[in-house]
Amino acid sequence: MIHLKLVFLFFGLAVLHTVQAQTRSLQAPKGYILTWADEFNVDGMPDPANWCYENGFARNKEWQWYQPDNATIKNGILRIEGRRERVKNEAYDPQSKDWRKNREFAEYTSSSINTRGKQAFKYGIVEVRAKIDTAKGMWPAIWTLGISKRWPANGEIDMMEFYLVDDKPTILANAAWLGASHSAEWDGSKTLFSHFLKKDSQWATKFHIWKMDWTAEYIRLYLDDELLNEIDLTKTHNPDGFNPFHQPHYLLLNLALGENGGDPSVTIFPRKYELDYVRVYQKK
Repeated sequence: MIHLKLVFLFFGLAVLHTVQAQTRSLQAPKGYILTWADEFNVDGMPDPANWCYENGFARNKEWQWYQPDNATIKNGILRIEGRRERVKNEAYDPQSKDWRKNREFAEYTSSSINTRGKQAFKYGIVEVRAKIDTAKGMWPAIWTLGISKRWPANGEIDMMEFYLVDDKPTILANAAWLGASHSAEWDGSKTLFSHFLKKDSQWATKFHIWKMDWTAEYIRLYLDDELLNEIDLTKTHNPDGFNPFHQPHYLLLNLALGENGGDPSVTIFPRKYELDYVRVYQKK
């Protein structure tokens, strides 16, 4: 009986320690409160109260077919899986000039999830802890879009993109809006992946924290507390005077394949892009 009591005592202390650690990890920055988060703690599909899916071919002439099946949660981690598998394009039209329709098949699949119509935020601090796949052909991203107007007039914030720039693996931190020429105007930052490998040769095997600090005056984008880009929001007005970064945005998480990511045909599949949590803090 004494041994049994000791076991219960040890178990209770372990649970208390775990709860305390979780509480510390969720502590908001000074002056802020946690207004929304997804810790991905329930196994299965992403929570439908927070997330919806893109389907089929989406943008940028990417190679993957987006489908819900490639996004699953297990042991507290959201896993977006890239697979080499053939999918029939039901919208196939060999006469069409639209690349989404004139491809008979997709040779790869992945997932793209977003909070459109479910979770949106205006200003604050957004943190995403993730481990990205840096293999040839991968194009993982953490980004936002404004809820009003069409792209690029609605505004795009790229907290993270990883792809090839001049055939070199690069991490990007960008913002886009509608410029005077009525095409996308970009404020972008490109940091060679080698910059991070010099700090840690095992960087790609670990989780990292991408953070956005967003106010009415600026957007600052960080990776593990290193400032990658600062966007001056006094200079981001569309030609009609609308500032797309003064409106609520929703969040997107996706793993694209091909195009900017490079040719994945020599890459071993499946690939995985893993996310530990998403947290949004806003001022009290």
